[in-house]
Amino acid sequence: MNVDANNVDVVPLAVADGLTALSYVRKNAGEFNVAPNRIGFMGFSAGGTVTASVAFQYSAETRPDFVAPIYAYLGAVKPVEVPKDAPPMFLVAATDDQLGLAPDSVKLYSQWIAAKKPAELHLYAKGGHGFGMRKQNLPTDQWIERFGDWLQIQGLLKK
Repeated sequence: MNVDANNVDVVPLAVADGLTALSYVRKNAGEFNVAPNRIGFMGFSAGGTVTASVAFQYSAETRPDFVAPIYAYLGAVKPVEVPKDAPPMFLVAATDDQLGLAPDSVKLYSQWIAAKKPAELHLYAKGGHGFGMRKQNLPTDQWIERFGDWLQIQGLLKK
């Protein structure tokens, strides 16, 4: 059985959870002391699958203000057009990802750019899969700083 077959029932449920979470946080932004127009969605690996799916399947109420699929797997993401109001996207992956997921990040980036939507891709030569915040004495150690720079440029860190 392939990975896509294993996920066919689970991914839609995870995406529904993600969209529900976005709606909940936005509706309760005042209580959480967050700006309702600065709510993003980030996920790593399988969470990147959910993040990418959310970037394609939101409604006006559940649209994220930015998305960050990090070394995402796209095999379980339904192919659809990039939405006209697609949120800005930040992507990170490593070429030596043991699961071979770097091309998925390149594909997402290419889709966003072709649709003339804001996107930034950081594709590192080394880092493997699942580098997250782990220190490896590699350039991937600083991806979070690049993400902060990108959020700043997007105007999402202004007071």
